[in-house]
Amino acid sequence: MSINFWLIKTEPDVFSWEDLKKSKNQTTYWDGVRNYQARNFLRDQMKKGDLVLFYHSNADPLAVMGVCEVVKDGYPDHTQFDPDSDHYDSKADPKNPNWYMVDVKLKKEFKHPVTLDEIKSNPQLKNMKLIQRGNRLSVMPVTKEEFDEIVKMGEKK
Repeated sequence: MSINFWLIKTEPDVFSWEDLKKSKNQTTYWDGVRNYQARNFLRDQMKKGDLVLFYHSNADPLAVMGVCEVVKDGYPDHTQFDPDSDHYDSKADPKNPNWYMVDVKLKKEFKHPVTLDEIKSNPQLKNMKLIQRGNRLSVMPVTKEEFDEIVKMGEKK
């Protein structure tokens, strides 16, 4: 079975790398995604064993903080059914859920967070979806080569 590579974005004031480090078993569910293309990635393509770059968006600096592993395939996001949740969806049907999530576990913290500026200035990453104009998805695929290059950058002190 081959693994896929992903990047997930989070705002640190909502859920940060530090929050993940403090989570039980350094594992959490990745809830609240409300974009259909990103949902399709979570529901249909992200699988247990896939590797994920954890990216802080709306932060200073914007940066990849480390690597996670998908530890549970996509399943219905329970927050869509909770009227007290910020992610509540009044149209969601438990028999045919609209929104999905996966569970991720911290795998490796970078010695050096890889900033967006560093990604943009690296010619090997010039085609990365993260830096493509208009791409604002919170879940996106990355190539193995992009993943490996960012991991290499994150290991430099």
